[in-house]
Amino acid sequence: MNRPRPVRRRVLPTVLSVLSTAVVVVVLALAVALALVPRMLDGVALTVLTGSMAPTYEPGDVVVVRGVKDVPAEIEVGDVVSFQPFPEDPTLVTHRVVAIRSTSDGPRWVTRGDANATDDEPLRPEQIKAEVVYHVPDVGHVMVAVGAHRSTVVMAGAAVLLVYGAWMVLSPDRGRRPARADGAAATDGTASDEDRPAAEVEA
Repeated sequence: MNRPRPVRRRVLPTVLSVLSTAVVVVVLALAVALALVPRMLDGVALTVLTGSMAPTYEPGDVVVVRGVKDVPAEIEVGDVVSFQPFPEDPTLVTHRVVAIRSTSDGPRWVTRGDANATDDEPLRPEQIKAEVVYHVPDVGHVMVAVGAHRSTVVMAGAAVLLVYGAWMVLSPDRGRRPARADGAAATDGTASDEDRPAAEVEA
């Protein structure tokens, strides 16, 4: 009779398979959230560097923003926007709109960080570049580390883990040992084709 494999020998492969699948799912979700969706929204993923928007966004969080084309029609009080404090400086600041003021030169958007006590300088429409759609906590530390190649790194990592996870889950023969036949196999470790189960003859 064939000896059953000890349960403990099957635990580690099962645990590794579950863990690898979980990692694949997480990485794919991050790839979609931080690379694919921003492209679809004509936006980008931005890393929060300061605590001016705490506790809504903490340093190290990533905010995904969509491009804004018609500021008067799209941006209202309560929206969180990314803007250029100085028109000639590409640096972006992400704060919440707290008021919209009418002036002789047109409307001005007043912003303030959730953790700040004072308002920012009023903004012209052309200074507001994007609106925050959602955020992903903590992953900004990794994005800062990989720099400008973060989208490529995320997508490449997702592809590698997807292939590995698929192999772990779908490979039917991974970790299996040939079943031992009784009779002759019990005496000299070999078995004739007649003694083997039909499924193993062609193996």
